[in-house]
Amino acid sequence: MRIYADRFPTAARQLLTDLLVVAWVYLWIRAAMWLHDLVQKLAVPGQKLEGAGGGLADNLADAGGKVGRLPVVGDELTSPFEKAAGAARAMADAGREQQELVGDLALALSLALLVFPLGVVLLGWLPLRVRWMRRAAAARALRSAPGGRDLLALRALANQPIRRLTRIDPDVAQAWRRGDAGAVEALAALELRALGLRGAPGRR
Repeated sequence: MRIYADRFPTAARQLLTDLLVVAWVYLWIRAAMWLHDLVQKLAVPGQKLEGAGGGLADNLADAGGKVGRLPVVGDELTSPFEKAAGAARAMADAGREQQELVGDLALALSLALLVFPLGVVLLGWLPLRVRWMRRAAAARALRSAPGGRDLLALRALANQPIRRLTRIDPDVAQAWRRGDAGAVEALAALELRALGLRGAPGRR
């Protein structure tokens, strides 16, 4: 009974690791979004500048249009209004450019913040997860194969810690050599459990 005390440790650890990775990615994404919003607040002056410049330019253009309709002196009086409206539009353009610059900065800083944590996941955790999935899939297919339990038992002898092997039989290698069915079954089950798989060989 002792060899079944750790029936699901690998599966539980894998699930816990997956949850921690999801939480890790989520927290860093939230941090990146927070940083993006924080930097975007620097665009508020630009928004006000654009609004004020645009409104002033419209008002000056409207006033210049009305003055231009005056007889004789209308054309001469229109020029200062047009120049002032042009300056106001330049001010609005400056505000718009400042907003674009802040937006680009916010995006760049947010992406830079995500480089390291996502790199850890993509270059560290993901390859290990994919390798485990392949090993588990191969073991699952082997579990149902005619000679699968013998190969799984051999993998257990090669891969599992000695303390786990000796729980099955103090001389587990000799038991495997003479084809002891109980030892072979226990070794195969040990290898499956190490990969987080349930059930004995031959079961689904």
